[in-house]
Amino acid sequence: MSLLIWRKTMKHILSMSQLSNEEVYSLMDSAIDFKAGKESDIGLDKFAINMFFENSTRTKTSFQVAEMKLGMKEVMFDASTSSVTKGESLYDTVKTVESIGASVAVIRHPEDKYYEKLINDNMKIHIINGGDGTGQHPSQSLLDLMTIYEHFGHFEGLKVGIVGDLSHSRVAHSNAEILTRLGADVSFGGLDSWYTEEFKEIGPHMSVDELCQEMDIVMLLRVQHERLSSEENKNFSKEDYFNKYGLDMRRVNMMKSDAMIMHPAPINRGVEIADDVVECNKSYIFQQMQNGVFVRMAMIEAVLEGDNIDNKINKERQAAIR
Repeated sequence: MSLLIWRKTMKHILSMSQLSNEEVYSLMDSAIDFKAGKESDIGLDKFAINMFFENSTRTKTSFQVAEMKLGMKEVMFDASTSSVTKGESLYDTVKTVESIGASVAVIRHPEDKYYEKLINDNMKIHIINGGDGTGQHPSQSLLDLMTIYEHFGHFEGLKVGIVGDLSHSRVAHSNAEILTRLGADVSFGGLDSWYTEEFKEIGPHMSVDELCQEMDIVMLLRVQHERLSSEENKNFSKEDYFNKYGLDMRRVNMMKSDAMIMHPAPINRGVEIADDVVECNKSYIFQQMQNGVFVRMAMIEAVLEGDNIDNKINKERQAAIR
């Protein structure tokens, strides 16, 4: 399958399970090309709207930068002042911005699989999932993959430990699935109660000391207090959590010489990670953020490419008729 053919079929990017391994590698290759200096004006004279119904710094701003780098203009959107507060459905809101002329909508929403209510033959705007509830976070997963691929050059046989709030993390759900599919061996750490059946089917639960000694990549997750029950938050101790599951320099020194420390951020310093670990020589946290712009450029380019192909085909058909 050629690159152009698969891109034509990529109208939306909603989850990692939607993407084939070939598509994942092609998006990474495109992102690496953008990082190396490739330029594109595929978004010139097109509009993007970033519809975030949950707070965001990295995802939202890096999509904004990616859109501008591709020549797009952003239509501003504030969920708190939108007609959603008057009872308008998400579907009608997205159809509204489509009718106004937006080509791409990046949406983050607290409802799992919100996008299933939006996808039909009448929806012409391209939808990119910026995170749904505790479900999927494809752009974060792709930038994590890119960062790992730049360092190791492969996924097959890599040992990856994902530590933290597994059950509430869309990053954990996305990464555990795709890393396993690409050939990595995934293990988990953190509270036993967060190690649900979904993760038990993928890999073992280990202590953080064991993970640090055995893993090529230790991927930390933020404790999502906003998703915990009041009882869970009441009983949560930052000090206890850090002592049992946090990454400090003692544990960093257990790691392999070429091991990677990753974190999707925001970072809870002194909870899942110590201050001096955040920018230590094994930490790739800020490189992940940098790569996020290039991955999101690749995602936007991929969904817009189909429009260009369709336009080219239509022009050729019209020319043939004449």
